[in-house]
Amino acid sequence: MKLFNTLTRRKEEFVPLEEGKVRMYVCGPTVYNLIHIGNARPMIIFDTVRRYMEYKGYEVNYVSNFTDVDDKIIKKAIEEGVSAQEISERYIAECKKDMDGMNVKPATTNPQATQEIDGMISMIQTLVDKGYAYPAADGTVYFRVKKFKEYGKLSHKNLDDLQSGFRSLQVSGEDQKEDPLDFVLWKPKKEEEPSWPSPWCDGRPGWHIECSVMAKKYLGDEIDIHAGGEDLIFPHHENEIAQSECCNDKIFAKYWMHNAFLNIDNRKMSKSLGNFRTVREISEQYDLQVLRFFMLNAHYRSPLNFSADLMEAAKNALERITDAAANLKDRKAAAQTDTATDAEKELLAQAQEFVKKFEEAMDDDFNTADALAAIFELVKFANTNVSEASSAEFAGALLDTMVKLCDVLGLKAVKTEEILDKEIEDLIAERQEARKAKNFARADEIRDELLAKGIILKDTREGVKWKRA
Repeated sequence: MKLFNTLTRRKEEFVPLEEGKVRMYVCGPTVYNLIHIGNARPMIIFDTVRRYMEYKGYEVNYVSNFTDVDDKIIKKAIEEGVSAQEISERYIAECKKDMDGMNVKPATTNPQATQEIDGMISMIQTLVDKGYAYPAADGTVYFRVKKFKEYGKLSHKNLDDLQSGFRSLQVSGEDQKEDPLDFVLWKPKKEEEPSWPSPWCDGRPGWHIECSVMAKKYLGDEIDIHAGGEDLIFPHHENEIAQSECCNDKIFAKYWMHNAFLNIDNRKMSKSLGNFRTVREISEQYDLQVLRFFMLNAHYRSPLNFSADLMEAAKNALERITDAAANLKDRKAAAQTDTATDAEKELLAQAQEFVKKFEEAMDDDFNTADALAAIFELVKFANTNVSEASSAEFAGALLDTMVKLCDVLGLKAVKTEEILDKEIEDLIAERQEARKAKNFARADEIRDELLAKGIILKDTREGVKWKRA
C-alpha cells in the first residue's frame, strides 16, 4: 500500500510503526456553527482511509479532535448571550448528526480542547524549560521558531521568505516577540472570554498546541499518520511538528496526508460570495450518501468542484449501485435453486477480478475514483449475468461482494427499508387493486399523485418497487 507523504512529496510504501496497528490523527472542526461541505471532505476522505486500513486487517486507533475554545466560538457566545461551552456543546452534537448522516464512523477518541488544558500547560512548560519557548511580560508564551532548525520541512517554506512575508503582518503585541516568526502557545485572558490559570497568566491556549497534546496523550509521542485539509499544512501542521518534536525529541508523524480544496461552482466557498453550503442544507436536498459518493468520485489530492449538476450525476450513479444491489437481493430471495452451478462458480471466480482492481486502486494512494470504477464494473457484470434462473448462492455471493466493497468506501449498497406513511401505503395498495381490475386510468392517477408526494413507483416481475424522488 502506497500513500503520498506531504513531508517528502512522494508516494511511499506504508509501513506502520507497530506491526498490525495504525495510529492516526485527523484535525477536526472548530465548533461554532454547522459544519460546511469543506469540513465534510476530510471527514469522508480520512474515514475511508481508516476503513480501508481496517479492511486490510489493521487495528486503527483513530483520533479526531473538536476545537471547542476559539475566537469564533467566543464571538458567537457573546452575540447569543450564552457561554462558549453552550455554543461548542450544541455544535458538537450537530456535527455528530451530520457525520452520522455521511456514514463517518465514530472516532476511537474525540478529545476536546477544553478538557486537555492541563496537558497543554505541561507541554508548554517543557518547551519553556528546554529553551524552545519564552513568556513575554504580559504572560503570553511564544515558541522560538528559529531554534527548531527543521521548521518549514512540511510546507517546504524557506525561513528567510517567511521572515520577509511576516513583516507586513505585524499585529498588536508583536513587538514583544523575539522574532516575528514566533507563534503563540498561551495567551492572556480578555474580558468575557473563558480562561484557565497557568504559571504565566490566566488565559487560554493558542490553537496549534492542542493537537500536539491530544496526539501525544491518545496515540503516543510518535504516530503513523497525521491528516487534514491542505489549508492546515502551514502554519498549523508546521507548528505542531515544531512543538511535538522539540518536546518529545522524536519524529512526530511518519506520514502526512492532506486533501485538496473544494470549490463551489468553480469559486472558492465564502460567505461573502453567498455560496457557503452547510452539510445540513445539502441533507435537505439529498441523502448524504450522495454527498459521500460525490466526494469519493475524485482523488482526494485533486481539487473538487461542487455543483448542482455534479450532485445530480452523483445521485444517479449511486442509484445504479443501489438498484443493482436491490435486484441481486430480490433474485436471491426468489431463486428456485440454492447451490451455484459450475458455470456460476466460474463466473464468481471471474468476479474476483473486480475485487483485485478495487484493492489495486486503493493501494495506490487511496484512489477512490478508480475503486468506484471497479465497483461499477461489478455492477455491470451482475446486471448482465444474474437472471431469474440464477441460484441463490450466485446472486448472494455477488451481492455480498458489492456490499463489502461499498462498505470500505462508507457507501450503503443496500438501502435501509423505509416505513411509509399509512396514506402512501394505502395508495400503493389501491393502485395494485386498480391494475388488477384493469382500471388503468385510476392506476395512472395514483402514480401521479404519489409522484407529487415524492414517491416513484416501478413495476417489476417481483411486484411494485418504490423509491423517493
